[in-house]
Amino acid sequence: GIVMVREGRRLFEELTAEENLLVGAALHHAGREQLDRVYSYFPRLGARRKVRAGYLSGGEQQMCAIGCAMMARPRLLLLDEPSLGLAPLVALEIFALIRRLNSDEGVTILLVEQNARMALQLASYGYVMENGKIVLDGPTERLREDADVAEFYLGMKGADRRAFTEIKSYKRRKRWLA
Repeated sequence: GIVMVREGRRLFEELTAEENLLVGAALHHAGREQLDRVYSYFPRLGARRKVRAGYLSGGEQQMCAIGCAMMARPRLLLLDEPSLGLAPLVALEIFALIRRLNSDEGVTILLVEQNARMALQLASYGYVMENGKIVLDGPTERLREDADVAEFYLGMKGADRRAFTEIKSYKRRKRWLA
């Protein structure tokens, strides 16, 4: 089936991490085996399974939200901004876990992500949207090599890195769409 993990790590804050996972399990008739599989991907979550979700860190909450989705054994997992609000090292950990879910479980992942650099490292195909319209798409290797993508979304101008404020100002003057 198809499962979506929405932006904002929507969990039952008064329930423990494990109780949140079991809610996902009950909806999809998943058993202890699936719960153990989730803990194998998220060992930190397993160690904190008795902690209320509202007291988990942002990264642990994101792991719990993705774990709830994995309880359904999806074939397609939709992830909306999984790194939003996370510390850079935690975001790297989440992206590594997403990569593992794709490679180990064979789950197809549709990712909407504001961190273009990480998204293009993770994905095999990408879309660039501006003002709600797709303005560019293709294999991620091609997108990473595209000068406009590198400048506007990856902060690169030739071999130089640019500050986001410089990119944002320039982007206002030169739009993808005519």
